[in-house]
Amino acid sequence: MIAATAIAVSVFVAFQVGIELLNWELQDTAENQLRADSRVLATDAERAGLAQVQLPPYPGSGQLVRVILPGGSTRTPAGQPALPPVSEHAGRVAQGASADLMESNDSDGYFIYTLRAGDGAVQVARVADDSPITRFGLGMLLIGLLCVVGGALLGWAVARTGLAPIDRLTAAAVRVARTRDLDADIPDEGGGEIRRLIQSINDMLAALRDSRRAQRLLAEDAAHELKTPLTSLRLNVELLVRLDRRGTLDSALPAESRTRLLNDLGAQVAELSTLAAELTDLARGDVSDESTELLDLADVVVAAATRARSRVPDIEVALDETSVWVSGRPAALQRAVLNLIDNAGKWSPADQPVQVRLRAEGASAVLEVDDAGPGIDAADVPRVFDRFYRADSARALPGSGLGLSIVQRVVDAHGGRATVARSARGGALLRVDLPAAAPPAPTARLTAG
Repeated sequence: MIAATAIAVSVFVAFQVGIELLNWELQDTAENQLRADSRVLATDAERAGLAQVQLPPYPGSGQLVRVILPGGSTRTPAGQPALPPVSEHAGRVAQGASADLMESNDSDGYFIYTLRAGDGAVQVARVADDSPITRFGLGMLLIGLLCVVGGALLGWAVARTGLAPIDRLTAAAVRVARTRDLDADIPDEGGGEIRRLIQSINDMLAALRDSRRAQRLLAEDAAHELKTPLTSLRLNVELLVRLDRRGTLDSALPAESRTRLLNDLGAQVAELSTLAAELTDLARGDVSDESTELLDLADVVVAAATRARSRVPDIEVALDETSVWVSGRPAALQRAVLNLIDNAGKWSPADQPVQVRLRAEGASAVLEVDDAGPGIDAADVPRVFDRFYRADSARALPGSGLGLSIVQRVVDAHGGRATVARSARGGALLRVDLPAAAPPAPTARLTAG
């Protein structure tokens, strides 16, 4: 419809322009012919006189002639149709007021040219012929109709051909939405924007497949990790319930054993709470309501160390920090630093502090956390930041295996890098490199004069 409308408008404009040009051309040709014939007749009239000049006989159609005598009377050939009366302007030409005059009589359809000759004037007239314009208009109308119909058919064919890949793309997208099958890629066809659209949708499906795979692995790993503490918690609770029902709770479990059992229950509940919180944080990925802001990473490190001391009073943290500004999310960064300190605190001996160092190095903010523990085996280094991964030596220690994985996710979200090495004290050295930012400009202080 758009193509047909565009062609119809174009044909209409071309039709109007063509008619005007043809009309101007025909009128110009007719006027030139009238001037040429008038000059011939004026030459004969001046030679023979206006009253005696021989007028050409009327051929039955076409050109008409008339002589205006000095007294205002006129002469015309015998049998010629009567011309319109001499106009006032033509009379002035006969009286010598002007040399010539071109007139058009719309009511009678005449072009009349008046030329001064001797003491009067001669006139040559021609009936305006609209038949060429009419034939031209009919031809243009027929061509326009054919162009509109052809343009509509061509536009429909082009549109259907161009939209065929979109139709197939839509059908494939509907099929994916109905079947939930993300493994079926959409065939790459077409060109230009359509090919880029198909490639973008295939990339989106690949990202969705990766996301679904990650969710499935997270669910499987979470179920595996929850199984052991839940089983232990259920057995201990069932033991207490069974003894209580028998009325032998006090006799079967002395106060010391009962206290130890309740402490185990409390530790298991705390472990489950920590695991649930870490699972929730990890499952959220990069989705966070926290906004990015310019902050001093030293403040984040100090706050994380304070929280670590309050959670585990026995842990000793030695800080060596300098002011380094970064652009990031404060709570997420504090959680990552806290996890690094907690991880180091599990391995450091009681008389050896966890050393936390923060410094600027080139265009990066470098955070290092090391402990004096046994270090990380070379075989475990590639998997330190994997979810739920725990080295064999860490199986007996509290934890879910998610802390360092959360660190990795936070660091990646901030465009940084997390690595592990052996510290100078023989333990593990966990290093985080984050892009540094320019510190804020100092604000001027106004003092009253």
